[in-house]
Amino acid sequence: MTRALCDPHLRYSAPAAGGGPREVVILGSTGSIGTQAIDLVLRNPGRFTVTGLSAAGGRVGLLAEQARRLRVRTVAVAQEDKAPALREALAALYGSEPLPEILAGPDAATELARSECHTVLNGITGSIGLAPTLAALEAGRTLALANKESLIVGGPLVRALAKPGQIIPVDSEHAALFQALLGGTRAEVRKLVVTASGGPFRGRTKAELASVTPADALAHPTWSMGPVITINSATLVNKGLEVIEAHLLYDIPFDRIEVVVHPQSYVHSMVEFTDGSTLAQATPPDMRGPIAIGLGWPERVPDAAPAFDWSKASTWEFFPLDDEAFPAVNLARHVGTLGGTAPAVFNAANEECVDAFLSGALPFNGIVDTVARVVAEHGTPATGTSLTLPDVLEAETWARTRARELSRRSGPQAVARP
Repeated sequence: MTRALCDPHLRYSAPAAGGGPREVVILGSTGSIGTQAIDLVLRNPGRFTVTGLSAAGGRVGLLAEQARRLRVRTVAVAQEDKAPALREALAALYGSEPLPEILAGPDAATELARSECHTVLNGITGSIGLAPTLAALEAGRTLALANKESLIVGGPLVRALAKPGQIIPVDSEHAALFQALLGGTRAEVRKLVVTASGGPFRGRTKAELASVTPADALAHPTWSMGPVITINSATLVNKGLEVIEAHLLYDIPFDRIEVVVHPQSYVHSMVEFTDGSTLAQATPPDMRGPIAIGLGWPERVPDAAPAFDWSKASTWEFFPLDDEAFPAVNLARHVGTLGGTAPAVFNAANEECVDAFLSGALPFNGIVDTVARVVAEHGTPATGTSLTLPDVLEAETWARTRARELSRRSGPQAVARP
């Protein structure tokens, strides 16, 4: 077995401000994870202070408001042409006060991830989060990782840099596994059980999924998330990514990582031990709990998220996954077993196919079918210790180009599997 990236029994000592609040950088601050992290920070001013924020640039007004409210040192925006608008928005809010440092361009978040702080929360969506993930690890920061794609596409690169205990997972499922694993030693773990809500189409057959629309797929029954993650939840690609992530984080073989459908989303994941015991981590669906684990560990943040009202009756259900209707999880297991650049191809092709589906160029079932074809055409991936960041980026570029080609050819019909 290879070394696990994440062990809840280990502690990593990142630099800390002397006796003051823990200094945090938030990447992706205007997105779902970022805004909830800021809410948590503002409710705990003596525990955390934010030194830097980054965002893509689509909501510069909100980014400027966040910077002013948190009094950050640095603000980063990925879209360089949005820098003047950001500066103007900051000037309107700061008046005669000095403005924070502004970083702009595709490398801005990566530069910010290296800045002086204790913890970097990577809440960026997509594989563009890989370079900031590597930068934070290399700089010795604790990495609160919500950007699962960076781990999946760059697993060997992340593994080479991460020190024991340096990564704290922020995905609800992996934060749950992180906590449940404290109940025993690694040798006592029989399997990891990753829960899935089942998305908006739980119980439908593959044939019934053929005609669903983007509006249908964006109507998630439990979670409020961005469009890409919401579509990934509907196809269960998101769960496939989480299976790969669980394998990389905890070094558990793929045949000992199970997915079970749990519509209520109360149990976020479980660990089954060799004595037959299963430990489950459960809270009402709210990402502020996992975010608090990521920012505050090894301490818990009081009242970070709502708790259950045990005086009220409730029903918790669990169902097996329908692999025929939702083949993404088994495809992800295959991709994870291939390793190397295969996960990068899988993820990049999926991102392109989601865009094609949202624009009406690809049917719902065509998302995973097209991804499977791109993975098959990719052939033998680059693997081993020779894997580099350019290898990953080259594989992603090829996968995106090929996925776009296949999406354009498909029209209204699903893409046939190879």
